[in-house]
Amino acid sequence: MAGSSGQQAPDYRSILSISDEAARAQALNEHLSTRSYVQGYSLSQADVDAFRQLSTPPADPQLFHVARWFRHIEALLGSPCGKGQPCRLQASKGRRVQPQWSPPAGTQPCRLHLYNSLTRNKEVFIPQDGKKVTWYCCGPTVYDASHMGHARSYISFDILRRVLKDYFKFDVFYCMNITDIDDKIIKRARQNHLFEQYLEKRPEAAQLLEDVQAALKPFSVKLNETTDPDKKQMLERIQHEVQLATEPLEKAVQSRLTGEEVNSCVEVLLEEAKDLLSDWLDSTLGSDVTDNSIFSKLPKFWEGEFHRDMEALNVLPPDVLTRVSEYVPEIVNFVQKIVDNGYGYVSNGSVYFDTAKFASSEKHSYGKLVPEAVGDQKALQEGEGDLSISADRLSEKRSPSDFALWKASKPGEPSWPCPWGKGRPGWHIECSAMAGTLLGASMDIHGGGFDLRFPHHDNELAQSEAYFENDCWVRYFLHTGHLTIAGCKMSKSLKNFITIKDALKKHSARQLRLAFLMHSWKDTLDYSSNTMESALQYEKFLNEFFLNVKDILRAPVDITGQFEKWGEEEAELNKNFYDKKTAIHEALCDNVDTRTVMEEMRALVSQCNLYMAARKAVRKRPNRALLENIALYLTHMLKIFGAIEEESSLGFPVGGSGTSLNLESTVMPYLQVLSEFREGVRKIAREQKVPEVLQLSDALRDDILPELGVRFEDHEGLPTVVKLVDRNTLLKEREEKRQVEEEKRKKKEEAARRKQEQEAAKLAKMKIPPSEMFLSETDKYSKFDEGLPTHDAEGKELSKGQAKKVKKLFEAQEKLYKEYLQMPQNGSFQ
Repeated sequence: MAGSSGQQAPDYRSILSISDEAARAQALNEHLSTRSYVQGYSLSQADVDAFRQLSTPPADPQLFHVARWFRHIEALLGSPCGKGQPCRLQASKGRRVQPQWSPPAGTQPCRLHLYNSLTRNKEVFIPQDGKKVTWYCCGPTVYDASHMGHARSYISFDILRRVLKDYFKFDVFYCMNITDIDDKIIKRARQNHLFEQYLEKRPEAAQLLEDVQAALKPFSVKLNETTDPDKKQMLERIQHEVQLATEPLEKAVQSRLTGEEVNSCVEVLLEEAKDLLSDWLDSTLGSDVTDNSIFSKLPKFWEGEFHRDMEALNVLPPDVLTRVSEYVPEIVNFVQKIVDNGYGYVSNGSVYFDTAKFASSEKHSYGKLVPEAVGDQKALQEGEGDLSISADRLSEKRSPSDFALWKASKPGEPSWPCPWGKGRPGWHIECSAMAGTLLGASMDIHGGGFDLRFPHHDNELAQSEAYFENDCWVRYFLHTGHLTIAGCKMSKSLKNFITIKDALKKHSARQLRLAFLMHSWKDTLDYSSNTMESALQYEKFLNEFFLNVKDILRAPVDITGQFEKWGEEEAELNKNFYDKKTAIHEALCDNVDTRTVMEEMRALVSQCNLYMAARKAVRKRPNRALLENIALYLTHMLKIFGAIEEESSLGFPVGGSGTSLNLESTVMPYLQVLSEFREGVRKIAREQKVPEVLQLSDALRDDILPELGVRFEDHEGLPTVVKLVDRNTLLKEREEKRQVEEEKRKKKEEAARRKQEQEAAKLAKMKIPPSEMFLSETDKYSKFDEGLPTHDAEGKELSKGQAKKVKKLFEAQEKLYKEYLQMPQNGSFQ
């Protein structure tokens, strides 16, 4: 039992004599901290005696040494013996045991928060059923071309959906509707149908002029009654353009011009007066339109255009798409149950929601999203539709705040049979019935544009909770922010109405998405040249990084050469990489803050660029594995956001969707061979001093390859960097470079011209003999002494100061003239 050689047996008597248990344990811990009681330490009887005084190891984590000492002895002896019981050491035979292990404290994981319009706060996102997320999104009313306002909502929701599905790994079931029955659709379909019929009749010029004058009368009344400034401006513009187009036709008719000239004026007036005539024809003949197929043709066409626009924007299709026209039976049943539950009433063949009855119920609340807007008659009437706000319709309601669940059809409107007579669905009810049918009594997320909060979404909530008799139809309501055009509301009257197709003619789907990613999804986004220029620069910045990394990865190395030793620079960059990943995760948890994510990604790329530049400065290749990891991570994040197509393995694809991998993998080996051959030729040309070959080499780089979408970047002392870049981008870069060079050339020529003029002026001055320099200044001087002025123009003698000044100028000219005479060409200008 003796300790090993040189080790003194411990003496615990003074420690064990301490009466206070806590103080005794602390003293024992301090004593044991100076001793090696494991790994080679032999126990003594004193250890055993002290061990017997303890029943269990101390719970206090600060008494670390006592705990390890106790467990070490316990492993050798078993549990402590009771008082008075003999304890004997067992032969350990050198057996050792592992020390106690404790898990790290760790950090609290970041949880996803979403801005919930129901609370107007960021709330922790908790789906109702594990990782499954049910999501309903309000789709478009399809009666015209999709515009950038639509893009604002559907790209933003596409980004949110992708992040929840592909980053946070939720199982998202995404449902979207198409509104193909609506007052706007009915009116536009009738107008189109009636105008087409009007054109088929080929009205004579006189008849057309008469019809236009007839249409202008109600139009003028409508214009005078309009108070909305944007609508008034649009109507005034239509009136002005119609009047301008009318005058030439009137003159042509009065002048009895040829048929061809008159027909040309007719065509112009028909084009300008289309909206005016369509509205007039609808007001007079609209009630005669009874064929339901007329009302389905228009929405079917524009729905197809909408889907094509969404595909062009790389917006994922919904998991299920519902059309109002296909859910009329379900809507009828939904309305009937609301009536049965006491929250709806029938009036003159229509069915209305009783907002007062609903609001007075203890378990319900009306106006959850925008309570301050309840009673806003303008908003409520816009929600009812232009065909549903006549005086007779409004008189059918018990309260002005009530809204239509089902509308009795008037002549000239589509209709479906129901218990209350032929009619059609109200606007708000469609989403409730379709979402309720597919998603049940409560969904996780409902999404839509900010302007739909009231009355549409508040009315949806009310009628759905009236149907299900609950108070939780939607758990999280998400609303995307407005879109403005260069700071102004998008409006046809302001001529800033931009369709998605128009926007895609100017910028790619990726560039539009990057612009949206660089802004918060719930705030107003201004679509302007500045916004898009920022997106273009961001895309270029990332693309250059990806191209540089691809070039590094193409450098040939053996299998072991892929793994290089890390220095301080690599360790620091890797630390920054993980810091940025943490920051990006926290930003995504914070209401999917893509704006911060994009800034963090930009900062990470900037750090990579600094690292690559530092390696390049010392003629060393950067660490390929580290840069590849970073580039792959950025590619992964951009794929999640929908900014990179799936087939691209690293960076932005080249050559368009579906062709990038084949193009890059096919042509790059040949381009690499061409680059190496060119470098060899350039080296020989420099050594042999053959400038013509160098010029041809530069022409290949600057003129020929950009036309093929290839960029060669020459760096002194390093291999040429080969990049596949969009051809139009390269041609634009080349043109900008030529413009810069042309500007430099012009500035150089201007500087040379000014210098030449200055030298010519100096030479002209030098040629003048000092005795003649003042003689021509008769307005200043009247008398001279050998060319030197003595009197001013009035005949007064110059003062001493004036004389001194002219003498100084005279002497300076003497010096200049002497220099002139000494010049090689002296005398040639005399």
